[in-house]
Amino acid sequence: MQYEGVLQKMQTEMGTPIQYYLVFENDFLNMNQVLDKKLELTFIKHQCLNCGLDKPIYRQGFCKSCFFEIPSAGDWIMRPELSTAHLDKEDRDLDYEKKVQLQPHIVYLANSSNVKVGVTRKSQVPTRWIDQGAHEAIEIVEVPNRYLAGITEVALKEHVSDKTNWRKMLTNNLEDVNLEDWKEKLKPFVPNEAVDYFLENNTETHLEFPVQRYPEKIKSLNLEKAISYTGVLKGIKGQYLIFEDNTVFNIRGNEGLYVGLEIK
Repeated sequence: MQYEGVLQKMQTEMGTPIQYYLVFENDFLNMNQVLDKKLELTFIKHQCLNCGLDKPIYRQGFCKSCFFEIPSAGDWIMRPELSTAHLDKEDRDLDYEKKVQLQPHIVYLANSSNVKVGVTRKSQVPTRWIDQGAHEAIEIVEVPNRYLAGITEVALKEHVSDKTNWRKMLTNNLEDVNLEDWKEKLKPFVPNEAVDYFLENNTETHLEFPVQRYPEKIKSLNLEKAISYTGVLKGIKGQYLIFEDNTVFNIRGNEGLYVGLEIK
């Protein structure tokens, strides 16, 4: 069976385990159903997720010119504390920025490789945790806009990491921690502007990923250089495909690559 299309991050559905879907323009594939099957991935060309042209991908699935022009790639995406829509100030497109920034946001703790703090739109819970490969997570505050979430994250990352060690996450060399205790420890450091939005009585969410075998020594696949790769799929975690020979392939990190996928 053959598929072809531009890579975008896999869509997910909460379950036991989580369900993953690779979605192309005219088709989709439930990746859980091809565990233990041999897959061949082939790089065909680039296709920018914005302009659709065959131009080298710069970041986030966009070519360089689109990355520095379109509103969905503004600096406030990665640094929410730079959000200004609540002040009626435009970065690249105020209508777009209001739509995204002026909605409920969550500041959370997630444990994927270690305990980390992060920000996401409320509508993206638990998708954001799944994408990060977190096996447990908890909300700290729910605020009405992205700016408040951003300044809360900035304050809390003085006391807890804001990064994930993706190699540690993929080898499953993890420890369970009590995130409710962590949340209480961090409460005194929530900024005054956000302290009224602190969530008092919520509990951890636990996530189960469809992994039959974790890699022992990770080999990261660069499909643009390799052009083609064949391997038996053994698991999916975060946005990574995990293969039998310890090769891993980051779907989200390769957005904008137009590929062929054959199930052998």
